[in-house]
Amino acid sequence: MFNIENTEDIISPSLVFFEKQIDANIQRAIEQSGDPKRLWPHVKTHKTKEIVNKLLACGVNKFKCATIAECEMVASCGAGSILLSYPMVGPNLDRFIKIAAAFPQIKWYALFDDLNELKTMNEKAAASKAIINVFVDVNVGLNRTGVLLNKVTEFVKSAIDFKSIVICGLHCYDGQNGISDFAARHEAISKLVIKEKSLRDEVASVLGHDVMVIAGGTPEFPCYKELSDFYCSPGTLFLQDHGYQTLFKDMKYEPAAAVLTRCISHPCDGYFTLDCGYKGIAADPKGIRGIIVGLEDKVEDLFQNEEHWVFKMKSGYEKDRPNVGDVLYVIPTHICPTSALYPQALVVNDGKVTATWEIFARNRKISF
Repeated sequence: MFNIENTEDIISPSLVFFEKQIDANIQRAIEQSGDPKRLWPHVKTHKTKEIVNKLLACGVNKFKCATIAECEMVASCGAGSILLSYPMVGPNLDRFIKIAAAFPQIKWYALFDDLNELKTMNEKAAASKAIINVFVDVNVGLNRTGVLLNKVTEFVKSAIDFKSIVICGLHCYDGQNGISDFAARHEAISKLVIKEKSLRDEVASVLGHDVMVIAGGTPEFPCYKELSDFYCSPGTLFLQDHGYQTLFKDMKYEPAAAVLTRCISHPCDGYFTLDCGYKGIAADPKGIRGIIVGLEDKVEDLFQNEEHWVFKMKSGYEKDRPNVGDVLYVIPTHICPTSALYPQALVVNDGKVTATWEIFARNRKISF
């Protein structure tokens, strides 16, 4: 799959998407969910209208976004519901009110974990004669954002009199449960689901209406689908990357994105350098940033700079060193921030570049 004809005019490094594999990953996610309406996927991985449109065509109409720009992209595609799943402070409060007003046909949801910011949003919404639907961000153990699970009901009670706020749901992202072993991951999430269901019932009782729950990410998705009736929120799996493919072997999703790069130098015996520094591929996580297709077990990653990535051939594989000028394909360890490094992706079908997709929401601001 990782081969493109007629690469002479393709600059390197370039982001490449393999469309048939994206389609296969989408279909697998739909099948695994049991119902496309169960999915509330995140768009931060790909940031493209084309993948949103593919999901809409499959019956998925709810989306999570990390930025207002991503919200604008998804709204322009005609989504039914959008959650900005990032705590809003500062000018983002006003930006959210404006974009929701600009697309009134969409069901908009904001995310909060701070009572003062929620109070400020209530005041701003009242001044704009708007009603803001809110998910409470719940800290279920990751300790990144969110109200501690045992403090959520108190938080809801404190906000119940905010006239321009409607609390609609709980957002429970448990990245700490991205455990490689499926049985251990399943067990950890099963224990958490009991607490989340209890919390949902308690909050619903306080509010006097049903409460939605969105839980998990890509690794947790199969567990939540089986163990709960919550909305599931995968994101990475549509493009997949080397990191998730390696860590979560139970999830049969294949990488659909790569960085096209070239060998630019043989600085010394057994060494070669690619034009793919950390300006061309995500500099996280720690360790190797990606694997070279066809050379996975034959090279040693030495060091990387802004524009350069230096490798050494392992003993016994010296003859496999790429020639200067050779085109190679790197599957990123982490595709999400890699996508954001490029203004566009080349789309490949059957070895040919057939389209160019704009990474539409890579910037923080588009119109709003």
